[in-house]
Amino acid sequence: MKAYRELDEKELLALKKDLDKQYEEAKAKGLKLDMSRGKASVAQLDMEMDFLGIIDSNSNIKTETGVDCRNYGLLDGIPEAKRLVADMIGVSEDMIIVFGNSSLNIMYDTVARCMLFGVLGSTPWCKLDKVKFLCPVPGYDRHFAITEQFGIEMINIPMTENGPDMDLVEKYVNEDPAVKGIWCVPKYSNPQGYTYSDETVRRFAALKPAAKDFRIFWDNAYAVHDLYEDKRDELLEIFAECEKNGNEDLVYEFCSTSKVTFPGSGISAIAASKANLDSIKSIMTIQTIGPDKLNQLRHVKYFKNIDGMKAHMRKHAAIMRPKFEAVLSVLEGELGGLGIGSWTTPKGGYFISFESMEGCAKTIVNMCKEAGVVMTGAGATYPYKADPRDSNIRIAPTFPSEEELAVATDLFVLCVKLASVEKLLASKTA
Repeated sequence: MKAYRELDEKELLALKKDLDKQYEEAKAKGLKLDMSRGKASVAQLDMEMDFLGIIDSNSNIKTETGVDCRNYGLLDGIPEAKRLVADMIGVSEDMIIVFGNSSLNIMYDTVARCMLFGVLGSTPWCKLDKVKFLCPVPGYDRHFAITEQFGIEMINIPMTENGPDMDLVEKYVNEDPAVKGIWCVPKYSNPQGYTYSDETVRRFAALKPAAKDFRIFWDNAYAVHDLYEDKRDELLEIFAECEKNGNEDLVYEFCSTSKVTFPGSGISAIAASKANLDSIKSIMTIQTIGPDKLNQLRHVKYFKNIDGMKAHMRKHAAIMRPKFEAVLSVLEGELGGLGIGSWTTPKGGYFISFESMEGCAKTIVNMCKEAGVVMTGAGATYPYKADPRDSNIRIAPTFPSEEELAVATDLFVLCVKLASVEKLLASKTA
C-alpha cells in the first residue's frame, strides 16, 4: 500500500470507513489487556519460584564475616551482596551501599537528601531560589515525578541513538549553576532502548559543572537485561572515566534486582565515591538501623556470583525475546512503509518506543483504552506529562501472555492507522 500521505481524500475516506468497521469489531470483543508498565510476566515469576526456598529454618544465616543476618547491623549491606551488586554494574564493592527492594526509593531519598542537607557541604537545594534538572526525553516518567514533586524545574534534553544531546548537556551543566542534576538510564534507556555510546559516557565524565553540587543520577536499571547473548550492548563504566578527569564525586549510580528476581522483593544499591558514600551514611544512621539482610543473603545464596545471575537473566531473555520480536514483526508488517510511525528495535531492557505522526499519540492511546487495551499514558515520557509533539508512546511487551500480546498489538496498529487517517483528513479539510 502507498504511504498514507500519498493518498487523496477519496482514498483516505474509503480507508477510514474500513478502519472504523475494524475498530468497532475490536471494541465488541470486550478486551481487558494491560501494556501500561514494564512488569514481569507470570511465566517469568513462575520461573524463579525456587528463590523462595533458598533460606529456611535450617539455613546458615550468617554472613561470610560471621554477622547474624537476623539481627541489627551492617548499615551499608552484607559484604557478599555488595560484591554481587558491584559485579553487576562493574564497580568495586567498596563503592556500594545495598538497600531494600527499590532503586526508585533510593533515588527519591537521594534527591530528598540534596534538598534538605545539600551535597558535600553545599547549600541545601531547598534554600536556593532555583534548582534545575536536565531530563533526556523521551524518558522515565517516575524520574520526572520525583523532581516535579520537589518543585525542581525540568529541562528537556533530546535523546539520540548515542544518548542525550551532549552539546546541550555541556552547555547547561557547564554554564548554569542552577543546574544541579540530570536523569540518565544509560543502558537500554527507558523507553527507547538506546545505550549511551563510549563518547557520550566520556563526555559525561569530563563535564565541568558550574555548580559544584551538580550530580549525574545514573540509573543503570537494565545493566544485565540483555535480550540477545550474541549482540548485547556494552556500556562504558563511568566511574573509571570520571577518575581520569578528577571527577570522582560527579556520579550517583543506582541499580536493583527488581526485574532480576521478584520485582517487589529484590535488593537495590547506590554506587558512589567515598566522599559521597560517607555523607549518605551519616544521614542514614539517623534514618534506619539497617536493611533486610536476610533478603540480601537470599540473593547471594541463590545466584552465588555474577555468573549465576547472568545465567538466570538468560532464562528471562528466553521468555521476553519472542514477545519483543513479535511486536516488532507486527509493527513492520502492518505499518512499515506507510509513513505514519517509527519505532526502536532495542537489544535489551523492557520497552519499545513508538513515534506516531505529530498530534496523534493521545488519540491512539485513548482509542486503545476504549477498546480494552491500557497503554502508558501519552505524554508520560516527558516532564510534566507534556510531549511537545504529542507523538511518543511507550510499548511494554513483557506482561501480557504471547496470545494476549498478539491481540493487543493488532489493536494498537489499528488505532495508529485510524488516528493517522483522521489526522490527514483533518489537514485536508482545514
